[in-house]
Amino acid sequence: MGNIGTPELLLVLGIVVVLFGVGRISKIAGELGSGIRAFKEGLQGTDKDKTEEKPEDMPKKD
Repeated sequence: MGNIGTPELLLVLGIVVVLFGVGRISKIAGELGSGIRAFKEGLQGTDKDKTEEKPEDMPKKD
């Protein structure tokens, strides 16, 4: 008791698809992926403000 096999996982997946729909599940998965990406960038300390060039570093346009 307590072992979850393939048939049980497929049953749960089927119920989730019926309840939420494929479109909403893909939207949630996309938001989850972007959240994880932002979290990893935050852990690495890469900030877009730090990587952008400063105005004095940019070549002047004529």
